[in-house]
Amino acid sequence: MPDEIDKVGSVSQSRYEQIVAELRDVVEQQTRGQFTIGDRALEIELMRESGGHNAVDPEWSMTATLTRLAEDIGLKFSTVKSARWTSSRWPADRRQKGVSYTVHRILAYIENDQERFDAILTPPEGKARWTPDDASRRVGNRVETPVTPKEKITAIHTLAQDDQVAAAVTSDFLKRPEVTTKVTAVDKARVVEEFTRDEQVATTAATNLLRRPDIAFKAESDDTARFQVSHAQAERSRQARDHFEDTSPVAPAVKKIDRTVEFLDLVTACHSFVAAAGRTVPGLRDRTLSEDEAVIVHQNVAKVRATLDWIETAVDTGKVDMDDELARMLRGE
Repeated sequence: MPDEIDKVGSVSQSRYEQIVAELRDVVEQQTRGQFTIGDRALEIELMRESGGHNAVDPEWSMTATLTRLAEDIGLKFSTVKSARWTSSRWPADRRQKGVSYTVHRILAYIENDQERFDAILTPPEGKARWTPDDASRRVGNRVETPVTPKEKITAIHTLAQDDQVAAAVTSDFLKRPEVTTKVTAVDKARVVEEFTRDEQVATTAATNLLRRPDIAFKAESDDTARFQVSHAQAERSRQARDHFEDTSPVAPAVKKIDRTVEFLDLVTACHSFVAAAGRTVPGLRDRTLSEDEAVIVHQNVAKVRATLDWIETAVDTGKVDMDDELARMLRGE
């Protein structure tokens, strides 16, 4: 009854244990077979010191020899070469029964001989035997089944080496609020900067951001940002003026106007006065000024009227001299 309840896949626990025992024998045989291939390849071609020079006929160089051996036994050259190297790292008396050839091959990357020989005798804490992933962790290689966050990140980076895959994954990640909240402000800014290298994207993003009052206020507090906005406004005005001059039928007439600084200042002053009066005078409705207030207003109206006469004279005749009475009036005497 317990065997029926405690199953592994489609088989009972006891049957599973029988299969494991059987396959361990198979793996042991495969390990001996792989080491035999490596030993014979090593016998044919000894390991050479890196950078050494051997006067050997090219036909019988290491590559040629191992290629011939691989073809003669029906294996790939890379398989024979790897087996030869693994055998060179594990002398016969250092190979451990019950440890797969795959684990031997991975741990062979430990450079120090004694450290390597000690490592294979010491499985990870809490485990009775080495697994390929544990061996990969020991030597710093990528694992097949990532467990730790670092291993999972490495796996994602490996899978996302293809640009199309990376783009799709990034889009999916950015749609998850719980993910974006864990990204640092610096990294978020870097992502935005990268995405806005495209001018169309940058324009859309900037427009949307500046519609948020809090963002617009903070941007306005930045001297560089404020300067850039002012520069952009001036540039837009220049472009609009150029477009007007290039396309408007009245542009030739307008160009004849001498746009001196004085002319622009004068027009601005008149416009400001009219605008201010337009805002203020309606406020006097149903209100009676006191005698003193009325006197002051009349005095200022007289100044304005005299000033307007002076402006008209200057525009019509080009004479800007004012008489003594006007000068005293403008000085408030």
